[in-house]
Amino acid sequence: MAEYVIIGNGTAAVGCIEGIRSLDSEGAITVISAEEHHVYSRPLISYLLEGKTDTERMKYRPADFYEKNNVRVVYGRAAKLDAKRQVVSLEGKGRYGYDRLCLCTGSSPFVPPFEGLEKVKNKFSFMTLDDALALEKVLDKKARVLIVGAGLIGLKCAEGIAERVGSITVCDLADRVLSSILDAECAAYMQHQLEAHGVSFMLGDTAVRFEKNKAIMKSGAEVGFDILVLAVGVRAETELAAQAGCEVNRGIVTDTKMKTTVPDIYAAGDCAEGYDSSIGKNRVLAILPNAYMQGRCAGINMAGGSSEMTDAIPMNSIGFFGLHCATAGAYPEDAEVCEERSDSGIKRLYFKDSRLAGYMLIGDVNRAGIYTSLVRERTVLDDEEKEKVKKIPSLAIFSSKNRRKKLGGVV
Repeated sequence: MAEYVIIGNGTAAVGCIEGIRSLDSEGAITVISAEEHHVYSRPLISYLLEGKTDTERMKYRPADFYEKNNVRVVYGRAAKLDAKRQVVSLEGKGRYGYDRLCLCTGSSPFVPPFEGLEKVKNKFSFMTLDDALALEKVLDKKARVLIVGAGLIGLKCAEGIAERVGSITVCDLADRVLSSILDAECAAYMQHQLEAHGVSFMLGDTAVRFEKNKAIMKSGAEVGFDILVLAVGVRAETELAAQAGCEVNRGIVTDTKMKTTVPDIYAAGDCAEGYDSSIGKNRVLAILPNAYMQGRCAGINMAGGSSEMTDAIPMNSIGFFGLHCATAGAYPEDAEVCEERSDSGIKRLYFKDSRLAGYMLIGDVNRAGIYTSLVRERTVLDDEEKEKVKKIPSLAIFSSKNRRKKLGGVV
């Protein structure tokens, strides 16, 4: 009977468990979880602070998920991975041998070495359920909050606490919000929505040092605060992989089967550097749907099946105070850009080499699934189909022959 070990207990781990169990119902699966919680959906932590959900509804799988899949969960932190002996050692909690192992270690907050940070009492990250629960304890209707980082994490934190504090200031060295996924114009649209709900911004500026409850900015400005949230960025957790001899860049390098460069060790999720079909090379795609698909792919291969991840793409779906945003794919500089504007949003489509390379949608995101499918599948479009994509995307954009093919009919 095979012995499977999964280090990590997030979305990728769930995919891995379900991938293994799709082929092997008998093998022993051990999950090593650094967080002492049932697997939950991390994007929901801001909604927990808003009161829109609770810890029970945040569960990514039902309460009996581990039992039904005959999974042993060990709460503790993996400290050492010995690839030669195929053993994982925990911090003071024993050793676990494996036949095949998957690293689903995720990512951790990147905290720059700010001068004076150690003297700040109420400082928090905002990546985990424990982070949200700790932050919630100090929220106060009069509190001044400074969030360092105007990316997805920082802005979701701002939305989650907006009605529970006195003021929120978000700073970022970038000149716009969501700089990793939006251009300047689309970013400004989202920023306006946040400002309309009381969030203030200091862009092109950031904290460089702290004096207790005061931040000294790069510009020389001073910002007082009662609560500090650090959301500068994240780093893939690669230490165990490097320790085991796996090739590591920004993430743990994998092939399209999610295998690392060390036999019997796989990696999936935010820690993995997998194939991105939108650019034709490997990179970290720290996105929940990709984490699950990578985990499932790894699990199938660990159990002796055959699966490949060749169609992963960057994609994001996020909203702030009712204004939604969806993006996917790449935005080549030489792409043909098709744009539509209305009072309620922006639609931008990027075409290259007769394909939809990527898109940005602000406001109406109802057709995002079809756009994403076109980007993911690298669908070649003739001129007539391209015009249909620009107007109202649906299966009607395809010829009758292609429709039959996509729907499984006889060609």
